[in-house]
Order: sequence, then C-alpha cells, then structure tokens
Amino acid sequence: MSLRTISIRRTALALATLAAIHGAPLFAAPADNSAAAAVSSAAAAPTANAGKARTLEAVSVVATGETRQIQTVSSEDIKALPPGSSALKALDQLPGVQFQSSDPWGAYEWSTQITLHGFDQSRLGFTLDGIPLGNMGYGVTNGLQITRAITSDNLSSVELAQGAGALGTASNSNLGGTIQFNSADPDSIAGVRVDQAFGSDSTHRTFVRFDTGDFHGFSTYVSFDHADTGKWKGYGDQRSNQLNLKSVYQWGDGDRISLFVDSSRRKEYDYQDLSLTSARVLGWNYDYLQPDWTQAVQIANAIDGKGAYPASLNGLPAGYDKGDVDYYAGGGIREDNLAGLDGSFNLSDTATLNLGSYYHGDRGEGQWATPYVASSPTVPIAMRTTDYGLDRTGVTGSLQFTLGNNDIELGVWGEDANNNQERNYFHLEGQYTYLSNFYRNEAPFLRGFLQNYDTTTRMAYAQDTLHLLDDRLTLNFGAKSLDTTTTARSLVATSALAAGRVKASKGFLPQAGVDYKLDDRQDVYASYSKNLAAYGILPFSQSQASFDAGRATLKPEQSQTYELGYRVQGDTFEASADAYYTRFSNRLLAVSPCPAVVTCSAILNNVGSVKSSGLDLALIWKPVAHVRWLNSLSYDNSKYQDDYLNNGVVATKGKYVVGIPTWMLTSGLSYVAGRWSATLDGKYTGRRYITYINDSAVPSYWLLNAGVTYDVGAVSVLKDLSLGLNVANLADKRYFATTGTNGYVASDPAGYNQTLQAGAPRQVFFHLDARF
Repeated sequence: MSLRTISIRRTALALATLAAIHGAPLFAAPADNSAAAAVSSAAAAPTANAGKARTLEAVSVVATGETRQIQTVSSEDIKALPPGSSALKALDQLPGVQFQSSDPWGAYEWSTQITLHGFDQSRLGFTLDGIPLGNMGYGVTNGLQITRAITSDNLSSVELAQGAGALGTASNSNLGGTIQFNSADPDSIAGVRVDQAFGSDSTHRTFVRFDTGDFHGFSTYVSFDHADTGKWKGYGDQRSNQLNLKSVYQWGDGDRISLFVDSSRRKEYDYQDLSLTSARVLGWNYDYLQPDWTQAVQIANAIDGKGAYPASLNGLPAGYDKGDVDYYAGGGIREDNLAGLDGSFNLSDTATLNLGSYYHGDRGEGQWATPYVASSPTVPIAMRTTDYGLDRTGVTGSLQFTLGNNDIELGVWGEDANNNQERNYFHLEGQYTYLSNFYRNEAPFLRGFLQNYDTTTRMAYAQDTLHLLDDRLTLNFGAKSLDTTTTARSLVATSALAAGRVKASKGFLPQAGVDYKLDDRQDVYASYSKNLAAYGILPFSQSQASFDAGRATLKPEQSQTYELGYRVQGDTFEASADAYYTRFSNRLLAVSPCPAVVTCSAILNNVGSVKSSGLDLALIWKPVAHVRWLNSLSYDNSKYQDDYLNNGVVATKGKYVVGIPTWMLTSGLSYVAGRWSATLDGKYTGRRYITYINDSAVPSYWLLNAGVTYDVGAVSVLKDLSLGLNVANLADKRYFATTGTNGYVASDPAGYNQTLQAGAPRQVFFHLDARF
C-alpha cells in the first residue's frame, strides 16, 4: 500500500479551518525545482495570547515580577541578520543557547541544530502563534522547521523558555525548554515592501509583501519569498519558494480573529558529512562527488571488491572505511501547507477566551545515492530515498480570568497526526545533476520499509498566579495532564522496523514559581517544573522481536528542572543571573549497527539519566549615547549518570553529554544614530565531545559577524529606502558547526565517524529594502 492511498482522518474543527481558508491560493512550486537581544523572564502560557501578535520596540534583560527566565529577541534582531536567515540564528546570542548550521543563514535543515542547557533539539518544543511545530527535526515525524512555517521577515518576536517552558505550551517533547515564534500582524497602513538581496556564491533572494491596511478592523498581508542560495562548496544550491498570508479582524475592546496560511516548497542539495580525519586529510572543502559520476562508480566497484579506490583517498589511514567517506549526491525536498485559525474573545473585563485550530500537511523526500545497492549489473549505484507523508490537525483553547488577587488559566490541546515513512530504492541509469522527487515519477524496485504512524495527543492544564504584598510577591503554580499514544503499522512484510503501540501518559505534571521584589530595581525568583516526553517513532526503529521483548519495560523520558535567579536594573545597565539544575531520566538511545546509507534495525536502550547544572549571566550596558553592549556568559555541566550495555558495558557514567559545550561567551556591540546602524558581535563556543565516552571532540572556536544599514529615507515614489551589508564569519574561521548529523558513537578515538558539518567561510551579502 502506498502512503498516498492511506486514508487520513480529519477532525470536525480542522475541516472548519480548511473551509475558512478555502479559496486562499496555496503556492505551487515550479517543476524545477548583533543586534540587541533580551533575557526577560515570564510565566505566561503561550496559548494565553496565541491570537495576539507581540511586537517588541525595545528589549531588556530584566522583567520584574515574573517567576521564570525567558529569553527574547525582536523582529529588529532578526532583521540585523543576513536576509532570509532563520530566526533561530538570532537566538544564538542568548545565554545557554547553542545554534549551529553549516550555511550562513541557518536554513539548511540537515545541519540545523539548537541546544539548550544540555538538551538537544529533539527534546525541546516549538510553536508558531500557538501552533505546535513538533521538535522541528529533519525527518518528518511531528512538525516542520520554522523556516518552512513562516518567512522570517513576517516574525514579530521569538521567546525561549527553559525548563519545561510555559505550562500551556502545545508540545509533547519539551523536556528542556520551549521556543515560541510569534507572527507579525498586518500593517495598519496599506503599502508594498520589496527586499532584494545578493551575495556570495551567486546568492539571490527576493521578498515581496503587500499590506491592505486597516479597513474597519480588517487587515491582511500577502507575501512571497524566493531564495536561491548557492552552496559554498561542491555542486548545487538550496532553493525555496514560500507564500504567507495573514488576515486579522478586530472589534470591540480587543476581540479578534486571525487566519494564518503558509505554503512552502524547498529543495536543497546536501553538504557532505565529515569526520575529524576526513577533514584533516581531504580538506574542509571536500564535498559530494556530483557531477563526477566516474569516481562515484569507482568507489562503488571498490566496495564490491572490483577494483581500487580513487587515488585521491590514498591519504586516509589504512583502517578508514573509504567506501563511506563520500557519495555521489544527497538532497532533500519538502512541500508544506500550514493553516491556523484562532480567536481571542473578551467575555468580561476580567475574563478572556482563546480558541485555535490548525492543519499541517507535508510531503517530502530525502535522497542519498547509495553504493551499497546496485541499480543493475552495469550501474553499481542506486537512489535510496526516505519518503514522507504527514497530516496533522489540532485544536487549542484557554480561558483566563481574574478572581481577586488570582490570575487563573485553564486550557486544553488536542492533536491527531497520521505520518507515513517509506524507505525506497530507485534505478539510476548513470550521471544525473538534477534534484527531483523520484517517488512521484517512478516505482521503486526495492522497498526497505513502509510504516504508518497514527498519533493522538491530549493535554489539559490549570494554573494560578497569585499577587501579594502590593505586587511585591508573585506566586505561580499549576499542573498539566499529558497523554500521547502512537500506533505503528508495517505495510510491507519485509519491513526492517517494528509495529505495535506505545503510550506516554502522566496525569499530574506540576510547575511552580515565585518572584519577590527586593526594591524597585531588584528582584529574585525561583521555579520548578516537571515534564514528560512522548516516545515519537523511536521505539519502532527496532526489529519486531526487540520491540516485543522490551515493550513491557519501556518508560518515557522525563525531566525535572529547578531554577533560581536574580535581576537588577540601573540607569545605564540591565543584568541577570540564572542558575539551574535538571535531572533527565529514562534517556532513550537508538544505536544503528550499520552505515547511515544502509537500512537496518536499530538497537534501543534505556541508558539511564543525565544531570545538568549551570549558570547564565547577562549584561546590557549603554556606556554612551547610541551604543549598546550585550554580553552573556554560560556554564553548563551536563553528565551521564549511568553506564549502559551494548555488546558489553559502555562506560558513560560521569562523561559529558555529546554535542554540548561547557562554556559559551557572547559579546555584541550595536550602534544606532540618525540614519546609520551597525552591529559587531562575536561568540565563543567551547569544546564539544562527539563520543559517549568522551574520547573524541571538536575544538572550541570564536565566530565574528558584522552588519551595517543606512536608511536613505523617502525617495520619489518610495516611502522609505534602506541599504544593508552583512558579513558572516568576518575572520574567515574554519570550524566544525553541527555535530551528530549521522548520530554519535560510543568511542571513536581515531576520529573516523562521519557526523560533522563544516561551518561556512566568510560570506558577504548586500540587500536593498524598499517600501511603497
């Protein structure tokens, strides 16, 4: 059975959402394919204001009276980045945050990675206007990347909360924190905006947005974004086309209904994963072989013992697997449609009802030209694809009301998701230099698996914020109930993966916080949170026999986080200090016994717990007029607490968590005076281990970026014209960006594991922004 023929259930409210957007055109792809940052603190649930756009005119590291730390960046911070950059890249300046990508925009999804206080991306939660984005993983399982959900130019702010995040966050993966993206509302005045960018490696990007302006409470914008960003090494580019629409109707005293629609089409040629050894021997610029078909065939034949490997690989050590060092080509295709309809209704002066519904559909394909499966006796390479089909529908709702000194909130979230994944193999006739969807054009000659995953999530929560001592003391406490059930079906008899059902459920997951104002300038706060994560599809990566044997003892991952902080604000400075301790238990680890391009069952282990403790310091100082200096220092001590078994004891107890730097330091100067604005920022990222027993690591590095903008003002028919220049990696530093792209291994002292992405060299971008 094909994934295109599987029936997908729809809820009644989701159908209502689709009916509401019927007639709104969705973009169809052609056949071809710093800044000031904030560290504020808050405890509000995202569903409370899901329908209300947040716009930050200024940022601060102090948010007096709130009971937990939230780090925030505004639309101005995002605009200071190279045009088209992911909003996640702006978060990299914040304490405790590590963002990595091998391209300068943070948009290349295979390499995109964000970590927070010892937690990797798969254990964080993400939302856009209250719509869950899952864990934004590369494999389409429960959501989509923010770059495919909304064009960054249309964002108003991004908020990052550590711990489990705000209680009402629509996420079942947020063990370590949440990131809430908020879209901008349409402008109140009609107009057209055009942003054109050019730069290194034949990059060009065009963004166009039309605003209707406000008409008796109704306003709309429609935007289109086209980007073609050439790879900085190797063959190919990354292309995207994206349409956004947002309509808002407001009436009365703050009542509003909002509709958001996104349609995204993305194609990206991959960068080759490196190892410590391959980067040293073959160079940082080593990449996929495409269009050199002859050398790819030579490697494939050598794997089968039919000849020697190319002479270019002779420098690799004798023990290195030369067959796995490089492949002909890799790529990814994603097509997404996202729609959200929400409303905020004031029932009285002290009560507000928030309702939301959404739909997300994704069709995609990940490609790898594999030398381990032949297309024919004369063509030793086949196209191996992972084909995705995901449909999600969901609802969110919250009721907020005030009783005396109590601000009370009750809320719910429900989602039904149907997800299909296939591993297919297609014939290749010889050299190819295109990137297109094989699944749509032909039938596979071999199928490794065809899995259908049906997931239901139900969440309810209640919280109370109590204000005492003339608002000097704030207490916040509440709890949620979370239930996620996933049913897997294997639709081919030869599937290497398991079928069955798993359920992660907990009826009481508490959160509590307190804030006390020492005086008008200082306050202290403390918080506690407990959370549980859904299994996702991880348990089904095993063989059927392994799944059946371990199902009875399988436990969901859980976390408990304690936080203590201090804030102070002066006439020319703002500062904060935040200490945290987290215990992460029942950590699940899937180990694949075969190379990344080979299909086989994984081995799943409960490898015990992780303890994380650390300190974040932040200071914003304005020494003179027009100058702002942001500094942050982060220390994180995340270590495994147990050994685990995998063909013997793997001694991970007391070892540092892979991929997480112990020390990070950021410093950024911004200057704004008259028509000129300029930024210069740098970040130090400490050493990161890339094996579980810590016998291999990537070195620390500093990365510098700069930007300057000049606002020309009104010119002829233009209301405003501005010119901008950005330089990424100003010092042209060679460094390893993303780690773990092909997973981590227990031990690799020789540095052979190809699971690293090289960071982009110095690149320059110029853009022109015109408003009519």
